Amino acid sequence: MRFILAIAVPWFQFFTIGRPFSGILCLLLQATLIGWLPAAIWSLYALSRYKADRHENFGFICAPA
Repeated sequence: MRFILAIAVPWFQFFTIGRPFSGILCLLLQATLIGWLPAAIWSLYALSRYKADRHENFGFICAPA
């Protein structure tokens, strides 16, 4: 679901992963038609980093002592 959101509305996806300042900057970039593609790519990249970081941090919480 978030991948579709990242392509359709890149700036809003940043708000769903807790990065509001990046979302505002992405909205300014997306305001031009030429900026839509870089905004979507940046949004997909940020989403993949978010998922990797979340998975990595989750491993530390559940790791046996």
